[in-house]
Amino acid sequence: MLSRREFMQMAAVTAGIYGTTANWNRAAAQQAMTQEDLLKFDSKGQVTLLHVTDMHAQLKPLYFRPPSENYGVGAFEGRPPHLVGEDFLAHFDIAPGTPFAYAHTMVDYANLAQTYGRLGGLDRTATLVKSIRADRGDDKVLLLDGGDTWQGSYTSLKTNGQDMVDAMAMLKPDAMVGHWEFTFGVDRVNEIIESMNYPFLGGNVFDTEWEEPVFKSTAFFEKGGVKVAVIGQHFPYTPIANPRYMVPQWSFGIRPETVQKNVNAARDAGAQIVVLLSHNGFDVDQKLATVVTGIDVILTGHTHDAVPQALKINKTLLLSSGSHGKYLGRIDLDVKGGEVVDYSSTLIPVFSDVITPDPEMSAHIDALRAPYEVECNRVIGSTSALLYRRGNFNGTWDDLICQGIIEERDVEISLSPGFRWGTTLLPGQDITIDDLYTQTSMSYPNVYRTEMTGAQIKTILEDVCDNLFNIDPFYQQGGDMVRVGGMNYTCAPKASMGNRISDLTMTKTGERLDADRKYVVGGWASVNENVEGPAIYDLMEGYISRKKSIDLPAQQAVKVIGL
Repeated sequence: MLSRREFMQMAAVTAGIYGTTANWNRAAAQQAMTQEDLLKFDSKGQVTLLHVTDMHAQLKPLYFRPPSENYGVGAFEGRPPHLVGEDFLAHFDIAPGTPFAYAHTMVDYANLAQTYGRLGGLDRTATLVKSIRADRGDDKVLLLDGGDTWQGSYTSLKTNGQDMVDAMAMLKPDAMVGHWEFTFGVDRVNEIIESMNYPFLGGNVFDTEWEEPVFKSTAFFEKGGVKVAVIGQHFPYTPIANPRYMVPQWSFGIRPETVQKNVNAARDAGAQIVVLLSHNGFDVDQKLATVVTGIDVILTGHTHDAVPQALKINKTLLLSSGSHGKYLGRIDLDVKGGEVVDYSSTLIPVFSDVITPDPEMSAHIDALRAPYEVECNRVIGSTSALLYRRGNFNGTWDDLICQGIIEERDVEISLSPGFRWGTTLLPGQDITIDDLYTQTSMSYPNVYRTEMTGAQIKTILEDVCDNLFNIDPFYQQGGDMVRVGGMNYTCAPKASMGNRISDLTMTKTGERLDADRKYVVGGWASVNENVEGPAIYDLMEGYISRKKSIDLPAQQAVKVIGL
């Protein structure tokens, strides 16, 4: 078997033989790697941790372009996960044009996507999980779900998350945590939890009336003769980033003191290994690893970051396993005397053209989607541009949505939330209902129309910018900047609160926004209750259907300075 380095080097040499990446056809790419290559791993010790996170209800293989901007500030500037493109490749010693370069960066993305194809698909993930369980033995493997699993597709919206609940049950995870799960509402969350045969862990959520824990914090497992404690951490800012009225009697938070208490309790109960299954976000968990002692591994999610191997912070290993089912994270631990003495880690890209689909999961996914397949595949338009969302600032999907809101709601300025979920379309692809809902599927989709002063618009941008670029990770909420249409602005991420946003101008006229003037503004995903307006997916279906062919002009809504 090839080592990971030999595999990447072979792919790079093959790329040279076949010419440019644009001309290297799919068949040649598939010959350059096999399922066995992807599974090749330096196994260690008695315990294997497998990690999936932020799947956002994506059952099928997909394209998902990695970010072109992922800025870090303070202690985290210029270090993983805040590296993109060539900087990412250089840091992790990945050759350009290779499968791993495509999986992890936006460099030459459209060409490499044509070469290597889609990633993900829960049936492919099932194949990898079953192979690792068979190789290591079930008694050594823990599969952990980092949350943001039930929401993000047409079928998840129509089934209230049941499609993902049923599919994940077949994958047999050992525990999970949550975030967007809570946007289905308390009653639905509790209903699903009661039906699950694995725990929904979250030690950082308390009842506001009695100040009692809402969820079990910790689950214990015996793996390879080692007692393992898994502590859960739900997204700490759920009632701020999402509607409070959906979880009215639950209080969230990072609560490092509670995490430490749960770690201590797990150790007192005999745990030799403590794993924090977290939806805090990468930088939050980097800091948490410096203030909480006794955690051996943090499997983090929420920020959709993907790093090829675990980082070590003090004595804690930290791994983030990307999003949308693109990767399967793995850490092996060698434990002696109640301590980790050795480890190995990797992030396996789930290349859908290379990995054989698991027949049982594949048939189950087909059955789940069968009632919706015709509607999901209904074509509403096509795109000549690469449509993507992920990045700290506007992506082309965001530009399309913002323009749709401006035209359909007759507004001057549009705002679209900085979600990190939503798949990618390549130039020339049709736009289907399925594609549209990967960008818009949610339980509070109404598109509002209101008036805001220039000063209010600036305040909104400043607040969101602080959530993203606050120098203290514990004050970061982990999304990207609110997207804008009809206006431009300058952003200085390293400036102080209230001084990051400047030069707000109208796109059409170049005029500066007047702090006192009222502008007609449209947007969606408001956390306020009883918002009036059409659902964003209905509005955009109408807009794209009327346009038929999407050809976005080059846009530069945001100028970033000081980095």
